[in-house]
Amino acid sequence: MKIDFYTTDWCGDCVRSKALLNRLNVDFNEINVDINQEANEYIKSLQVNQRRIPTIVFDDGSFLVEPSDIDLENKLRELNYI
Repeated sequence: MKIDFYTTDWCGDCVRSKALLNRLNVDFNEINVDINQEANEYIKSLQVNQRRIPTIVFDDGSFLVEPSDIDLENKLRELNYI
């Protein structure tokens, strides 16, 4: 299972969430929405024309936007990533 992790280079919350994913050994595909216009449009469609990051999309189609470490870890456990 692999997560799509939508981020930018300047996002502090992205750095924090990425560190948690790495610490928990969760495989993820990092996609920079400042570079990838298609990805930028995709997260805006998920968020009703907003662009909040990080946006983390799971295999089951669910997603989290700007999650706390606790919320992200709980979701990872719920979906058996960890």
